[in-house]
Amino acid sequence: MGIQYCHSFNDFRQLAKKRLPAPLFHYIDGGAEDEWTLKRNTEAFEQVALVPNALADLTGLDISTTVLGRKLSMPLFCAPTGMTRLFHPEGELAVARAASQLETYYSLSTLSTVSIEAIGQATTGPKMFQLYIHKDRSLTTEFIERCKAAHFDALCLTVDTLVTGNRERDKRTGLIMPPQLTAQSLLSFALHPLWAWNYLKGEKFELANLSTRLARSEQDLVSVMSYVTEQFDRGVVWRDAEAIIAQWGKPFAIKGIMSVADAKRAVEIGASAIMLSNHGGRQLEGCAAPFDVLPKIADAVGGQIEIIVDGGIRRGTHVLKALAMGATACSMGRSYLFPLAAGGQAGVERALGLLKAEIERNMILMGCQSLKDLDRDKVMRL
Repeated sequence: MGIQYCHSFNDFRQLAKKRLPAPLFHYIDGGAEDEWTLKRNTEAFEQVALVPNALADLTGLDISTTVLGRKLSMPLFCAPTGMTRLFHPEGELAVARAASQLETYYSLSTLSTVSIEAIGQATTGPKMFQLYIHKDRSLTTEFIERCKAAHFDALCLTVDTLVTGNRERDKRTGLIMPPQLTAQSLLSFALHPLWAWNYLKGEKFELANLSTRLARSEQDLVSVMSYVTEQFDRGVVWRDAEAIIAQWGKPFAIKGIMSVADAKRAVEIGASAIMLSNHGGRQLEGCAAPFDVLPKIADAVGGQIEIIVDGGIRRGTHVLKALAMGATACSMGRSYLFPLAAGGQAGVERALGLLKAEIERNMILMGCQSLKDLDRDKVMRL
């Protein structure tokens, strides 16, 4: 089966499952501990229904919007995800080019396998860089200056990963990052020879944005999970975010906001946007879903700061429900990683195109001509 037969998130997920070694598929698919939060992220949308209007003039349908200073063709973009070349040889480059084709944001992770400079050269589309603050604070300054030189449009500071979550599924599948052959994973890698060939014969795996700071031996031997625990700074506070805003001087988002108090603080320090996110259910197990906390946060800071819902987006209707509840836009991770694994750049383009078509189609069925027509009257709790 090829990507032309994929019409939904679940179709891409099933095809990716066939093409990836099991440990890597489950790395994308899984969450922390019992994975309640992972499931809740999508289930939260299913507890709200859409309420359409009839006989509306829809001749001028427009689903474009402006997020972090760039006009996007739709209110949905690609969130940052690390080590993307593990899932397809072109990795981050494939996703960035696909996002550019669909005229929406691509977000590059600090822990990417393609560099800031390579992404900057690859596309003129909207680009965001996601920061983790290291104990070596000089890295933050270096990343910001590199992003300026590479013409990135926005920065995003992720604040929910001071340590990695307890991802028990990865332990059960024998995942080691970067992948190594173990007794537990050997059979799965052997059953996926194309992936193994690409990984072993392709460009060497590395954390590209840190290549000048880490010796080759460290990149080969140190697991990414251990790297997070050892190198990420647990002393990051609000004044650090404020200092980054001042140095950057361009649109800035904080990813991992989940409370009204933190949303208000983000407004106070001058952030351009907040991303309501629990890291895809991969960090704090038992955490509320972003869609759960959206209404209260929108009531508190709506109109003062852009609000992006990140987590659980599987359908165009999820995006419409989030916008009706007060979001500016949505972002997604797994919903492009599975298409990437299934078909590279073409897979991501198809997935983004399908979601854009769903948003357009359902806007018509909702009787809404523009995104501004989506409000609380268009949704109801079940």
